[in-house]
Amino acid sequence: MTTTQILAIGGLLTQQDLALYPYLVAQARRARPRVGLLPTASADSDLYVARFYEHFSGLACEPSYLKLFGRVRDPERWVREQDVILVSGGNTKSMLALWREWGLDGLLRQAWQEGVVLAGFSAGAICWFEQGMTDSWADRLRPLPCLGLLAGSCSPHYDGEAERRPIYHDLVARGEIRPGIGIDDGAAVHFRDGKAAALVLARPNAGAYDVSVRDGVASETPLALERIRLG
Repeated sequence: MTTTQILAIGGLLTQQDLALYPYLVAQARRARPRVGLLPTASADSDLYVARFYEHFSGLACEPSYLKLFGRVRDPERWVREQDVILVSGGNTKSMLALWREWGLDGLLRQAWQEGVVLAGFSAGAICWFEQGMTDSWADRLRPLPCLGLLAGSCSPHYDGEAERRPIYHDLVARGEIRPGIGIDDGAAVHFRDGKAAALVLARPNAGAYDVSVRDGVASETPLALERIRLG
């Protein structure tokens, strides 16, 4: 029976955080996996693509990328060629709209069901949940319907941006976003078969938290998971 996997990364901001990449590659179904980048949320930034190759060319994998701006190669063929798909940060709302236009939402779901490891940081973390808290709008953080591969909601950069935690708590308490998890920068939650299975930490003090409502008030508790400390 095929195991589904998603690695939701709160944020990658330091050199130390890049220890999460070898861990990601090691989860693939073959010894030298094909790892593909979807930089859509960054408007297909050349800088994101260059950094992707810089980081992954030294690992035991075969990197590639798919851009959706300009002339687009066959998305279905590209997705089917991958063992791991990494989604960059950026504007989640615009990314999801473009994915739906090109059919990537269905292709990614099918790939996930067939054993391709899905992963991403920031926008690339929240997109897999039913809802995510996003800064896609310039004026404030808002809830956003996402792909629904994982239940509940997610907020990235949980410890990295001062407004993230209190706004997420407020939205959950008011019922404007589903209860879910907050993920610190330098931390990743590894989901297997749709359930949180491990907390992977590139920073010693990073973490992830279950955020729920009790008596009309949002509360958080550290995720009670196997902790995998890198480096």
